Parts: sequence; structure tokens; C-alpha cells
Amino acid sequence: MTYTYKPVGVCSQQITIDINDDKTIGDIKFLGGCNGNLKGISALAKGKTLDEVIGALKGIQCGFKSTSCPDQLAKALEKINEKI
Repeated sequence: MTYTYKPVGVCSQQITIDINDDKTIGDIKFLGGCNGNLKGISALAKGKTLDEVIGALKGIQCGFKSTSCPDQLAKALEKINEKI
């Protein structure tokens, strides 16, 4: 199943997340943001459970901001976790 999330407070404008039937993460695509870093995060998250990635990324801040693209990904995964 594919989910789309609109991040708040970061450079990225959209996150598209594919969740596999076994509730692991498939592909993640960010629109905007730091391309190389976000590709790296996507590659590291692939194949992991939602809870594993949420635990690793939740609360990460970017500079002076109270959130970051990884934190926004964790928030998106929390919302998905509530639905499935």
C-alpha cells in the first residue's frame, strides 16, 4: 500500500511511502529536501518495520528547528501504523 504525507516545518514538501504486506517499509521517496541524505535514509529504512524506523528517527532535530525530515518520516510512519 502506498501512503503520502505532507511534512511540516522542513524543506521536504512530500513523503511517499510504500508499505509491504508484511508491514515492512518498501520504497520511500521525498519531494524536496537534501536529496543525498534523504536517499540514504530511505535506503536504510527499506525492509525494516515501522516501529524500528520510528524508534530510530523520532525526535531528531535539524539545526534550530524542532523537527527534521527524519522526524517527519517517523511522524508519517506513526500515522500509517494507526491505520494498519
